[in-house]
Order: sequence, then C-alpha cells, then structure tokens
Amino acid sequence: DGFLLNLACEKGAIQKKSRVEEIRWENGKPVIRARGYPEQSYDLVVGCVGINSPGLKLFQNLRFPFQKPDTTKTCILEIQLGHEKIQKYLGNSMHVFLLDIPRLEFAAIIPKGEYVTICMLGRDVDQELVNRFMTSPEVRNCLPLEWEPDLWACRCLPKINIKGRKHIFSDRIVMVGDCGISRLYKDGIGAAYRTAKACAVTAIFHGVSRSDFQKYYWPMCKFMEIDNNIGKVMFKSGFFFRKMAFLRQAMIQTVFKEQKSKNKTRTMSTLLWNMFTGSASYRDIFLCSLKPAFIFSFSVEMLKAIFGLRREIYPAGKAANLK
Repeated sequence: DGFLLNLACEKGAIQKKSRVEEIRWENGKPVIRARGYPEQSYDLVVGCVGINSPGLKLFQNLRFPFQKPDTTKTCILEIQLGHEKIQKYLGNSMHVFLLDIPRLEFAAIIPKGEYVTICMLGRDVDQELVNRFMTSPEVRNCLPLEWEPDLWACRCLPKINIKGRKHIFSDRIVMVGDCGISRLYKDGIGAAYRTAKACAVTAIFHGVSRSDFQKYYWPMCKFMEIDNNIGKVMFKSGFFFRKMAFLRQAMIQTVFKEQKSKNKTRTMSTLLWNMFTGSASYRDIFLCSLKPAFIFSFSVEMLKAIFGLRREIYPAGKAANLK
C-alpha cells in the first residue's frame, strides 16, 4: 500500500496525514473536515477505507443509501519457525488444506522467509475453529513436533467482503475496493485496482454524476459480483472433496501425473493454483474445468479410486508443487 501511495504522490497526488472527522454536503458538493485542516469542498470523494475501518460510518451518514457489504471473519497467523525448519518441513511450496471441518472452506500454509503464514477462510472463523484446524493431524504433520498451537508471533481475525451492495455510488461520491465490491476470498488489492481503474476512467472521461457511475463504473462491479457467484458455486463443490475420499485421491493422483509428465498441459494443477491464489477469474477457472480431455482423465482417476485400482498411498504432509 505504501509503495503504491508513493507512486501516486510522485505523479502529483497530495497526501494529508490526518483523520477525517466528517463528510457532509454543501452547495451540491461534498465537504470534508479533517483534523488539523480547514474544511474543504471537493468535486469528487472516493471511499477506499477498507472493510474493517471505522471510517465507513462517515459514508453511512451521507444522503445516499450506502450499506456495508456482507462480511465474514477470517484468520491470519504468523509463525516464526526459522529458515532451516521451514525448508525441512514445508519447503518452498504453498500447502492447501481441504479438511472435513465444519465452517472451514479451506486453509493454506505459506512459507515466507523466516516465517510461515497460515490463512483460514470460511464462515465466521473463531478461536474454536482455529484450534481444531491447528491440532488436526494433517497440519501437525507439516510442522515441527515441538511446535505448540499457541506459539504464534502475530495473529489477527479480520473481516472480509463476501458480498457487495448495489448502492456504492451517488453524485460526486463513489466507493472502491473492499468497502464496495471485492473478489470472493481473494486479494483485496486486486479488487481495489480493478474498481479504482474503472472509477478513474469514469470520472476523467465521462463525469462524476450518479448516472455516469451507473453507466461506466457499475458494469465492472457487476461483472465482479457475477464472477463471485460462480466462485461460490465452485467453493460449494469443495464440500464433496472434503467428504469423499475417492475424489481427493483422484485429485491428488491427477496432480502428481501432471507434475511428472513432460506435457505442459497441467489443467488440474492450474485449476488448484488459480482457485487458491486468485490468479484468474472464477469464470476462467470454471471454463478450464470443462475441457473434455481433463474431464476424461479425471474421470479415469475417479474410477480407479472407487474400485481400488490405485495402489499409491499419499501420506499426510506430502505435497505436489503446482508449477
């Protein structure tokens, strides 16, 4: 965030490091009162305050029907293991977990230098869910035996945007990023970039009225919401993989075959990577899963798993690099 802010300032933006205490209307324009500065009116006010910021209340008090997006609580843990232990137990791979734990959609353990980042996404993640995940055999097999679940260096339980609202703009005021519409379970900065770009194009080349934002800004937001709905369906399908062992076995076997093959077509690996990192839209991920060759090969692996024709056993903690 700081890097991007410095780039904007180099291009001529003026940064005022002060808390905004009030936003109100005067003579048809929004007026901002910030601590330590005189009141000033603006042609356009853009809200990019984040979903966890108390600054959202400033916009809820204005004369347009803005409502906070629907949210759910997630969990991010930072664990300091040291480079040597990380290489021994985790290597340089991101480990994704699809466990049969209620309210948990998926979780990931990501090595980062001396630290390990653990991300948990689901429905209202709380301490009970965190403890159940951290003490599961699959997770324990990826961490040193002497490590205890409460030995984390940093922890936060932030809220994330899971469904935006329609009323995120009016005359001379517009919301972008997490406080408006974001990507489901994905990077907030990517959603902020897309919505901010559409907002800037609208304001500079068309206008700052409600009708302008409705015509030129809202289509980007609507596309993102439609894509999120596709993502929700795909994450719901994860329920079957968590419950049915033969599906998990077929998925893992497909990934291992792709990694061993010299063929550059690695559909399952690409699907999993994009699904859990946000490198592609949910629409593109879904269309990729409909390739006839992929459906055939995955169906073959499912049949082998169902009828016990696959002898390989993959122990907990063994991972495939999704290259």
